[in-house]
Amino acid sequence: MAFTAFVTDVFSRRIVGWRTMSKMSTDLPLDALEMALWVRDQAGEDVTGVIQHSDAGSQYTALRYTERLAEVGAIASIGTVGDSYDNALAESVVGLYKTECVKIDGPFRSADDLELATLSWVHWFNENRLHSSIGYLTPIEKENAYYREMNSQRQPAPGELALH
Repeated sequence: MAFTAFVTDVFSRRIVGWRTMSKMSTDLPLDALEMALWVRDQAGEDVTGVIQHSDAGSQYTALRYTERLAEVGAIASIGTVGDSYDNALAESVVGLYKTECVKIDGPFRSADDLELATLSWVHWFNENRLHSSIGYLTPIEKENAYYREMNSQRQPAPGELALH
């Protein structure tokens, strides 16, 4: 048996963190969260104030998990038990993962085998899969377009010099 947790950027649909393990413990989503924080930190992006949507599972309500969210200034948004309104995107990603990776490439002999397949699928999902909800772009294209737009709108600060 194996479990996978994902951290998905709602704006771009990019999977920024994930983890596969043979057990469903707090370490599973916590590792996925740590990967997402590392990815965003490497890009120089501040995550303060980001909203983290999840279900009410014990892994997401565990003290270690909620403390880590608080440490980085993230806000937890946990839906009510029995509905998926707060967690609809996560459910959608998991559904696509099961359809496009697990059912096609499986069955897997171990969590390590699933983890390797997940690595490949996440890369494809972020770099090649077109998403209708973001204008038939890939998540990476959506983020790149956003940052190009932000940089083109950036105004020079007072005293900022341009060197030629």
